[in-house]
Formats: sequence, structure tokens, C-alpha cells
Amino acid sequence: MLFPGSVRLLQRALLPALLQGQARLIEQGVPLPQSEANAMDVVIRFALQRLRFAPPNIVLYAWSIGGFTATWAAMSYPDLGGLVLDASFDDLVPLALKVLPRSWRDLVTQTVREHLNLNNAEQLCRYQGPVLLVRRTKDEIITTTVPDDIASNRGNDLLLKLLQHRYPKVLADEGLRAVREWLEAATPEEQSSVLSRSPPNDRWCREQLEAFAGDRSPPFPWSLGEELSPAQRRQMALYLAQKHLQNFEASHCTPLPPQAFRLPWSL
Repeated sequence: MLFPGSVRLLQRALLPALLQGQARLIEQGVPLPQSEANAMDVVIRFALQRLRFAPPNIVLYAWSIGGFTATWAAMSYPDLGGLVLDASFDDLVPLALKVLPRSWRDLVTQTVREHLNLNNAEQLCRYQGPVLLVRRTKDEIITTTVPDDIASNRGNDLLLKLLQHRYPKVLADEGLRAVREWLEAATPEEQSSVLSRSPPNDRWCREQLEAFAGDRSPPFPWSLGEELSPAQRRQMALYLAQKHLQNFEASHCTPLPPQAFRLPWSL
């Protein structure tokens, strides 16, 4: 049994062992974040240099924990044509904390940050290209409560962090509340109810985005949204959320059928 006061003792006792273990794993070639990133780098270089693919013609699809290497590649090769993240998450720490005792919080956080820091959201926000997130509505792995609690799906947090980075003025106040409410809707009917209160005008939203982008296509983050009314900001936020997120009625390990696959949205 562990008590809160024993966490510091655990940290002192386990940290040297963890460091030794990590060194052995690296020597043995066991996958760790950096070795996985190195392997992904080889794949991308092979596609570019040997297969002669142009970067804009490469779209990466990643499932689950593969979101780490895919976001690393997108961050490292910013001219890639797009990124589809299926059943992925923003950060490993909340998922690690859900399966371990609360008294271990500090130890778990430090261990993940130092040894298995799968910082998908941070890497994704350093990519400028088209992105689509596939959220599984019965995901038992990347929810932090129960599979049917779609509000605790960490894909929600990945979407919010991406949109808040790219469109900070839109994803503020009313816009942020609207998207949160939409993400937390448990059924398609509830989602439709949220949308019906501020139904996005697709044509108007696209025109606003195209007018802002113009010919120069400025890098993210954009200042778009400063001039919008609260109702317009809500509409725009919901429009962007729908363009970047696709629901798939399935559990974590169900294969994504070909007919459910689509390329990321872009202007």
C-alpha cells in the first residue's frame, strides 16, 4: 500500500532504476519516442528521395499511439500534404494518470515527461497543413472515464488545442463554449441540437476564411475573428470544428473501413 508521503521516496528510489532501464532499452533497440521518430524520419526520407514523391502529395494516416510519429513527421516536414489522426490523443499524461493511484500523480507525470513524452498536441500545432481528426465514439482507450463518456475522449482536447492555436480569436469566449458543447454531445441528435442554435452558414464561413487568407496564405495563428460578433464567432467555431473532426461509431481497435476514410479539409 502506498501513502501520499511515500511518493518522494518512490521518486528517489525509482528514478535511477528508470534511467538505467532506459539506457538498456536504447541499446537493445526497444522503441522509445526518439527511436520511433528516427524510424519515421527514414520512412519519409525514403518516400522523398527514393520514391521521388513531392511533399504535397504525401498524406499521413496514423492510428492511436501512431499519432506521435505522424505529428513529429508533420512538424519536421512542414510541406507534407496532410495529416489524418485516427483515435489519437493530445498528451499521454492524462491517460497514464487514469490507470494509476492518485497518490502517484507527481511520479507518473515526471516519469512520462522525462521518458515517454508523447506530446502530440504540441507537435501538431507546429504543422501548418490540413488536418483531420477521427474520433471514435465508443473509444475505451483514450477516454479518461468510461468508453461511452465521449466528453472525456482526449481527441476532444487535441482538436481544441489545434483550433485554439490556429484560430485563437475565433476559439475564444462564445466560440470555445460552442465547440466544447458540441464535442460533449453524446449522440448525433444532441450534436444537431447544438448546431441548430447557431447553424453555421457554410458559404459565409468559407468566404470569410478565403478573404482572410487571400493569395498570401499567412501562417497560423490567424487573427481572424477579432471583427466578428459573438454569434458569428460561434458559427465560425462550429464550422471549423466540423471540418477538422469526423466521428466514427466504433471502439478503439475497430479497423476504419475504406468508405469512412476521407482526406483532410483545406481551403
